[in-house]
Amino acid sequence: MPNSEVKNIITTMGSAARVNRLRAANYFLQNPDKFSDLLKLTFDMNFKLHYKAAWVLEFVLERHLDWILPFLDFYTKKIRLLKNQSAIRPTAKINKWIAIAYVKKKDKLFQDKLTNKHIELIIETGFDWMIGENKVAAQAYTMDTLYYFGSLAFDNLNWVHPELKNIIQQNINIRSVAYKAHGKKILHLLAN
Repeated sequence: MPNSEVKNIITTMGSAARVNRLRAANYFLQNPDKFSDLLKLTFDMNFKLHYKAAWVLEFVLERHLDWILPFLDFYTKKIRLLKNQSAIRPTAKINKWIAIAYVKKKDKLFQDKLTNKHIELIIETGFDWMIGENKVAAQAYTMDTLYYFGSLAFDNLNWVHPELKNIIQQNINIRSVAYKAHGKKILHLLAN
């Protein structure tokens, strides 16, 4: 259970204004021992402001993505619980960063710690978000995540790109302009 100081930081942070998110993130950046409490709050569905914890988690991991490594089991099992759009968007962005670190940057830390099971859980959640009624930002980040992880040469992931292509093609003409633009970019990458 996160301590009351951590809950207070999230509860009193104010609106989603960047300055508020940065101020709260700076607390955790200066107190890395409180990071696990922030992570727990992000996925505590009984905490009505858990989505604000997700906003802060994004800002913290933007600077120190490696802080997620000891918590990959917890994180990848919990992401599917998120239903609030304000929590899904930053988490989708974090998933994209994890995929980039593992696939594109070939970061040794991520390649050592991220297991096939972690990847599968991120992919499964990503497809749930793609077929659900989620906002375009979350779906765009998820398209990227699925594209990167689908590029891996694991036999059990050879279905990811065809399924991603299928979903984008089904939705591209009925979704927003932003969805269409990002979907076309991913379809182009999938074609090459």
